Amino acid sequence: MLAFALPYTLHVLAALVWVGGMFFAWLILRPATVAALEGPARLRLWVEVFRRFFAWVWAAVAILAISGIGMLHMRFSGFETAPHYVQLMIGGGIVMFALFMRVQSLMLPELRAAVQAEDWAAGAAVLARIRRTVGANLLHGLAVVAVASSRVLL
Repeated sequence: MLAFALPYTLHVLAALVWVGGMFFAWLILRPATVAALEGPARLRLWVEVFRRFFAWVWAAVAILAISGIGMLHMRFSGFETAPHYVQLMIGGGIVMFALFMRVQSLMLPELRAAVQAEDWAAGAAVLARIRRTVGANLLHGLAVVAVASSRVLL
């Protein structure tokens, strides 16, 4: 069990960084920026927030993948023999990664371009799309955490 403790701990911490970061950004930081900053300053702030947070998300994604695959083989000898809750977590993780890649690859460059061009209306529209996508990803992340924490029931 000691060999399993390190990947498990890293896995939980990486999930905490990613899902907790989305929770903070969506439910705390976003309303605070709306209350405290005008549109242009708010958009500039979000470009910087995403740059910093996404570096941590990439680290979390790598740690989650490596530790998850390691635990999958250490404990269940592969995907086919893993219990359903593990398969659900993997599927949920894939959905989360796809949503993250959508924001990272498609939406964030649009936001950066709008801010660079000082096209505040376009930037606000992109940020609204990012907010909805991050909200969906947060819900997926919370669902994955719920599946992981209630695995005794599955």
